[in-house]
Amino acid sequence: MKFPKKIRTYCPRCKTHTVHTVAVYKHGKRRTMSEGQRRYMRKQEGYGSKRRPEQKRYAKVTKKVVLRISCTECGYKRHILGIRLKKIELVEKHV
Repeated sequence: MKFPKKIRTYCPRCKTHTVHTVAVYKHGKRRTMSEGQRRYMRKQEGYGSKRRPEQKRYAKVTKKVVLRISCTECGYKRHILGIRLKKIELVEKHV
């Protein structure tokens, strides 16, 4: 799917519609010493280092892509959650 690099949408900080830049969100590297990661690693220990049997067939073909939009006026960043796409392409378009 082709998605514009700049969109005009509502900014909660400016309290008006402004131009936002769009980027595909990628999560950062996990911290190994964080409590959640330590809990996850402790849970993984045991039979064959897996908690449950591995899934053989996948129900879903696509993954959900999260878009991060940032306001050009104030720099406020927020996410557009979970659009299910096979492929996304950010293209230049007129706003």
